[in-house]
Amino acid sequence: MKERETRIIHTRGERLSRKTVNPPLERASTVLFDTERALYDSKPGYGRMGLTVHRELEQALCELEGGTHARLAGNGLQACALAIASCVEAGGHILFPDSAYGPTARFCERRLAAMGVSSERYDPRIGAGIAALIRPETQAIFIESPGSLTFELSDTPAIVEAAKARKVRTISDNTWGAGYFHQPLSLGVDMVVQALTKYVVGHADAFGGVVVTKDAGAYNRLAMASEDFGITLAPDDAYLALRGMRTLHTRLRAHEAAALELATWLEARPEVAEVLHPALSSSPDHAIWERDFTGSSGLFGIVLNPIPEGGMDRFLGALHLFGMGFSWGGFESLIIPCDEQLTRKTDGAPTRPGRLLRIHVGLEAVSDLKAELDTAFRALGQSA
Repeated sequence: MKERETRIIHTRGERLSRKTVNPPLERASTVLFDTERALYDSKPGYGRMGLTVHRELEQALCELEGGTHARLAGNGLQACALAIASCVEAGGHILFPDSAYGPTARFCERRLAAMGVSSERYDPRIGAGIAALIRPETQAIFIESPGSLTFELSDTPAIVEAAKARKVRTISDNTWGAGYFHQPLSLGVDMVVQALTKYVVGHADAFGGVVVTKDAGAYNRLAMASEDFGITLAPDDAYLALRGMRTLHTRLRAHEAAALELATWLEARPEVAEVLHPALSSSPDHAIWERDFTGSSGLFGIVLNPIPEGGMDRFLGALHLFGMGFSWGGFESLIIPCDEQLTRKTDGAPTRPGRLLRIHVGLEAVSDLKAELDTAFRALGQSA
């Protein structure tokens, strides 16, 4: 069996006779057929269903996540919504972590409510205790580990065990682990979701999402929901995602090393109260990370100590290599203040002494990133 790094590069299958390294990019809505029978029996029968590049991307993503079936979507949120919608129906109930990506939480609490499905938040560190929240009508448990703002890890095997005992489906958002550092399907999760926009695309220039499973029944439900909603991924975005797949393992290792170096440096800064990175030994979730992950990506958070008035504006104004913008996973470093995004509602939500910042470490020289942050911290502490 070849290593996964090799398998996600060589995914051409029966198309090995093709003369090009990359698959053809077919920008097509209409597919032509020679006979009436072929018109109705052939797959795909229409461009929305995906063409050559989509099939090859799905194959590579199955290799990455350890699945057998993949369904593409136009972006990460759409993939989350698709996976959830395929599991629930009116009168049902879903559990999701209090640390979940904001738009996922919004989908559960706003859109599902309009569909007659109730949702409930849980403490992301609840572990086996989630069994007490499962109701007779509970149909799915959504997991996001770590949370994309506050970086708590969930005890996925414990949640899966409780869910399986009650025949409840589980879905895991694996964008941070990217399928390379974390494989929830191997831990018993029914479906795994990724925002391909982040590490798979890797260049901040395309959108995409995917749901991967090893369960044929789960895939049939996904396929029907996807067809009913008309979900598709543009061929150009599929091409860019597949191109990103070929260098994913190299980029992720570079992101990992740079982020760990920067996170360790930040732990020693007097301006920083806490670094939120599960791969650090100081993290309360480090033991789970060691058990369930094989590495870490370039995204983590820091909590600042109290700062003087106007300090955050001065800090952000001193940054040039770090851009301030949403998303992550690209070659460029990013930093955003996160307090405005937080909507924590459970009793287990952490308290913080100061502002929360999220950092994505790109592929720049770490020495340059440290120098810029040092300048920004000095600006932060200046008198107004």
